[in-house]
Amino acid sequence: MTVDAVGGVWRYAVDLAGSLAESGIETVLAVLGPTPSDVQRAEVAALRRVTLVETGEPLDWLTDDAVAVRHAAATVAALAIRHRADLIHVNQPALAAGLTGDLPVVVVAHGCVSTWWEAARPRTPLDPGFVWHRALVAEGLRRATCVVAPSESYARTVARYYGLPVQPIVVHNGRAPAPLTAAPMRHIAFTAGRLWDEVKRTPLLDAAAGRLAAPLYAAGATRAPHGASVPVEHLHLLGELTPDGMAAMLAAQPVFVSAASFEPFGLAVLEAAQAGCPLILSDIDTFRELWDGAARFVAGDDPAAWADAIAQVMSDDTERARLADVAIARGSHFTVSATAKAMRTLYAEAAAAVGKSPASTKERVAA
Repeated sequence: MTVDAVGGVWRYAVDLAGSLAESGIETVLAVLGPTPSDVQRAEVAALRRVTLVETGEPLDWLTDDAVAVRHAAATVAALAIRHRADLIHVNQPALAAGLTGDLPVVVVAHGCVSTWWEAARPRTPLDPGFVWHRALVAEGLRRATCVVAPSESYARTVARYYGLPVQPIVVHNGRAPAPLTAAPMRHIAFTAGRLWDEVKRTPLLDAAAGRLAAPLYAAGATRAPHGASVPVEHLHLLGELTPDGMAAMLAAQPVFVSAASFEPFGLAVLEAAQAGCPLILSDIDTFRELWDGAARFVAGDDPAAWADAIAQVMSDDTERARLADVAIARGSHFTVSATAKAMRTLYAEAAAAVGKSPASTKERVAA
């Protein structure tokens, strides 16, 4: 299973591999892009039947052309052969375009440059420098034995944008809820994610934070692997939190805020919901699909509207408790065990589609 150490794909892949191991499935996690941290390496080392391999290959969206991506795909294919894998699961659709051999390929579309661009800069055509990437993603999606998306909303986007004859299969992401920890509730707001990412709309939240009497804390990197950064004036930056650090922050049940304009799923929102945080979210299709009736939604990019919504929830303990309760109830539906069960079914179907018959207790998912 391919993975990167930069964003939510790491959390998705590690959780999924750990859950698959409980069914006897061995997983090789092939890291592309920046190297994992010591904390990330230790997390994988603690799992049974999961092997971490740092390939040294780049992430597709951090390269300049298709040559580097196809080279990375060749490395992944060789890794699958070396580990006698029964199936290749890739979390970067472009990578599937360069895979060779007859192993079934399950592609999970967590996002791509082109659909990100469409959401981030809807009035601006895709930069010509990324046209090759769009073509490679389209090729990878068609190369796949099956294509998966983490939400119905993003499945529709992928099918429309790339003209797929069949819409991707929807398998929601999941998390294993951490035990709810008794901690004093704090009247603060909190956001988490890749703060440098344009679609997270960090400047909007920064402006909203300047209007709040209570602090709005933000966890995540403000500088991207490729050097892009976002200036911050009012947010209280926490840096990149470890899993334990995130759990401790969420245990205080802050008002969790996401102003994302593009989100194929949103694992940070799910973590907050499962911890009992009231949710204030941007009014986009994905969040409506997953959290309608379990969150407060804010449309548009007016900092005053966001600040007002945050302040109202923080100051109303009754509403805050209600939102926390409905968030916990909704979050309980999105578990990693449910994700793993659905993926096991798809793995079996993909293997059958190409005539492979992996042993049920020794199945290996590589790359």
